[in-house]
Amino acid sequence: MPDLTNITRNTGRHPGVVREYVAMAMRAAYIERLGPAEDIRLGKLAVPEPGPTDVLVDVEASAVNPVDTFVRSGRWRTPIDFPFVIGRDLAGTVAAVGSAALGFRPGDRVWSNSLGHGGRQGSAAEQAVVPADRLYHLPDSVDFPEAAAVVHPAGTAYLALFTHGRLRTGEVALVIGAAGNVGSALVVLAREAGAHVIAVASGRDEEYCRSLGAADFVDRRDPDLVRRIRERSPDGVDVHLDAAGHNDFEQAVGLLAHRGRIVLLAGADSRPVLPAGELYMNDRSIVGFVISRATTAELAEASVTINRLLANGRLRPRALETAPLDAAAKAHIRMERGELSARRLVLVPNAAGTQGHLIS
Repeated sequence: MPDLTNITRNTGRHPGVVREYVAMAMRAAYIERLGPAEDIRLGKLAVPEPGPTDVLVDVEASAVNPVDTFVRSGRWRTPIDFPFVIGRDLAGTVAAVGSAALGFRPGDRVWSNSLGHGGRQGSAAEQAVVPADRLYHLPDSVDFPEAAAVVHPAGTAYLALFTHGRLRTGEVALVIGAAGNVGSALVVLAREAGAHVIAVASGRDEEYCRSLGAADFVDRRDPDLVRRIRERSPDGVDVHLDAAGHNDFEQAVGLLAHRGRIVLLAGADSRPVLPAGELYMNDRSIVGFVISRATTAELAEASVTINRLLANGRLRPRALETAPLDAAAKAHIRMERGELSARRLVLVPNAAGTQGHLIS
């Protein structure tokens, strides 16, 4: 990060936009080395300086994601500079705009879901610099914490379904783990695209999955799970998505239609057996991806659908908890313990205390 004197001197290229706080420090949740969640610190860092194609954002909300824990611990290696601000997603308002960052002006409501990796500092701070091609306008009707909570799962779901899964109107999409954060976004986006969605989740989540748009539901604990799915898709499923990360290929490949696709998006430690003959003899395929490797063009394409569904209320977190920045370390601990399943935790830089509420 630049020193404070450089920030003050160079912000002259933003006449009428720069505020006094640009020459001050900001509060941020950061690490000084890769390691456990307990190494996360809350302290003052220099306000980051936007370059010509960057936008400085006043952060109103920053979500906590599983991938944040991978980056912080070093499990997923990516270029970072220390001190490193954690966090990937944000929603907030534009504070200052680089001379070549077109399309944004101070006061604009915005969001991003691709900070905190690839050499970019993170979002868990009072201010963050975002490359203009990774920043999107936020509809006026959408709450900042709710937006921050859903843009990462929704971006993952879009890439899985359309960029990699090539889902078309009228096809059958099987979503395993459909009541989770990514799973629920998969159901919403697939249904909005005109697909027939079969949701697999715990029996207690059937009503929720159907409210999202699932046409059929199968209890994941049903001893006849495979038969139940086949009954609902006699010609096979076109796109198979296991958001729970179990990745049972012996089961999945047999459920596919001719030229059906399995899209891998979770379960980094899984080591499934692959029935290769059944896969290739039926023109079936498997593809894997992570949102961290998505291009800016792919992310921008996803943002159009995400904004439309945010604006009409179709994309909302099922359960949302907000907390102040000083809860960042505890949030990572809870995430790694599995205590945030199907619940989104969002850090709010200006929050005075922790609060939680259920959104239905």
